[in-house]
Amino acid sequence: MVFSRLDLQEGLQTLSVLQWIPVYILLGGIPILVLPYLLVFTKFWSLAVLTLAWLIYDWDTHNQGGRRSAWVRNWTLWKYFRNYFPIKLVKTHDLSPERNYLIINHPHGILSNGAYINFATEATGFAQLFPSITPFLATLEGVFWIPVVREYVMSVGVCPVSEFALNYLLTQRGTGNAVVIVVGGAAEALLCHPGATTLVLKNRKGFVKVALNTGAYLVPSYSFGENEVYNQETFPEGTWLRFIQRTCQKIGKTVLRLNLCTFHGRGFTRGSWGFLPFNQPITTVVGEPLPIPRIKNPDKETVDKYHALYISALRKLFDQHKVEYGLPETQELTIV
Repeated sequence: MVFSRLDLQEGLQTLSVLQWIPVYILLGGIPILVLPYLLVFTKFWSLAVLTLAWLIYDWDTHNQGGRRSAWVRNWTLWKYFRNYFPIKLVKTHDLSPERNYLIINHPHGILSNGAYINFATEATGFAQLFPSITPFLATLEGVFWIPVVREYVMSVGVCPVSEFALNYLLTQRGTGNAVVIVVGGAAEALLCHPGATTLVLKNRKGFVKVALNTGAYLVPSYSFGENEVYNQETFPEGTWLRFIQRTCQKIGKTVLRLNLCTFHGRGFTRGSWGFLPFNQPITTVVGEPLPIPRIKNPDKETVDKYHALYISALRKLFDQHKVEYGLPETQELTIV
């Protein structure tokens, strides 16, 4: 009976992680495919029109804090997700509800599992660790253009990583707000190999400008173990990619650096191959707030100054906790 209970718990944990991305794809695919069909080929075109009308009418909601649901954030599903790795949130300093904050999270990893569970759900007890602080995990604004998906992500407190939304949340909703940004983005995801501690941060200064414009304190946070949950292979630019770049140059289009990568983890059983993440602990440590003055339209020198101060605070956080969470004493944080 003991073994049966253990197997059931592990099965539920695996399913909780397995559903995460497919649910978003399913919720996104339904309106994208069904609404045009209803609009053009059926007598239920009015349903599609009403859905689009509601989207237009409600357009500003996701930029102004959304419609979070304590019920959704506290689903038991997220606790199974947490226990799969497991994921843990660690507080090093209090966050005063009298201020607003930009919590900058590193590294991006492949899917930012730690950032999602720690800040978009209550599975690790954010509300208990940081009472009277309301977290908003920022993501791409395009997510909010899709009906249904938009409602789902707003229910867990996800917001757009747009200038308008960030400024509104940090200046128009009073105090006690904390917007969480994973600044490394897709570029950093390509560097997220097991054992790697390389961050794309050297030229990422937009978050510093937002902090200065709003007076929000900057808070470094690092998710130890995020890079360990997937193996990744990155392929160099091949002949066909160079052909695409040359073609773009000829027609005057912006040329981006193109890379292909693939990642994998475990399968349904431990030791098997698949696309589930490995059962590796992820611990997100939230550091000490860095006081930021409110300066409208700061000049380059001011932005550079506080960017350097932020990197220094991040390095300090990393060095203080790296050994405790599985990294060698000699491991250094690399900023590119």
